[in-house]
Amino acid sequence: MGHDWILDVLTDLKTFARANGMPSLASQLDDTAFVAQAEIASLAEGNGIGLLGKRSATGHADRTVGVR
Repeated sequence: MGHDWILDVLTDLKTFARANGMPSLASQLDDTAFVAQAEIASLAEGNGIGLLGKRSATGHADRTVGVR
């Protein structure tokens, strides 16, 4: 199973937030969807690095570089 399903979930959450008067949450979910798309693309390219930094020797992302 791919990772694209998470984008559908984020879209549903954003729709709910907007419909229920939560514009800040909806905006944050826009940012979250952007990060998710970038990381899914990174995984598809096979590097698995994403937006937050390079992988360490243990295979975990080095999260020294923030995204905003």
